[in-house]
Amino acid sequence: MLAELLIAGQVWAKIRQLGPVGEVLLGLADASVVPTPGSLDILLILLVASERQHWWIYVIAATIGSTLGAYVTYGIGEKGGKEGLEKRIPEKKLRKVYRWSEKYGVGAVAVPALLPPPFPLSPFLLAAGVLKVPKTKFLSAYAAGRLVRYSIVAWLGMRYGKGLIHWIQQYSKPIIWVLIGLAVLGGIAAGIYIYQRKRKGLPALHSAEKRAA
Repeated sequence: MLAELLIAGQVWAKIRQLGPVGEVLLGLADASVVPTPGSLDILLILLVASERQHWWIYVIAATIGSTLGAYVTYGIGEKGGKEGLEKRIPEKKLRKVYRWSEKYGVGAVAVPALLPPPFPLSPFLLAAGVLKVPKTKFLSAYAAGRLVRYSIVAWLGMRYGKGLIHWIQQYSKPIIWVLIGLAVLGGIAAGIYIYQRKRKGLPALHSAEKRAA
């Protein structure tokens, strides 16, 4: 567990060194295959705090990376159709997503793109693909929402970023140990949950139970 965290820390350092390119890569992963809520916002704040004069470059790079990732997720929804979406998202949440998408159209893409975590983003991107939202409208709405969001984040970086960098440097070791503790507790909780389900003769995960049905 500690080794994984240290590797993750090294990867994060490399991404930060890459600057705008790192933002594009992280945005591509975050909005598609490997969701990392809030990570791109933090990277943007740190980059802007280090080079205030280039804030607009970092905003554009973050927007481009996230939009590319969103397009990948859109494609997954388009290819998988409703059946694929039903396997990924609980039925109750899925009904809300469809209701939003049908009522607000591209607004159901722009608004989630604007809102910060923990508001769920990927269900709306997948639903846009399933509902065949025109790609030009989808990309325009998402990019506009992200551009506004990252402009606000950049402003926060210029105003409070130096303090955040100082705080991270000062408390880096306690932060690592807290993350280790949370990872251990999460592993224990997951183990107990899976053990209890197996004792009841159920699959380890609810999603597997749903597929079996």
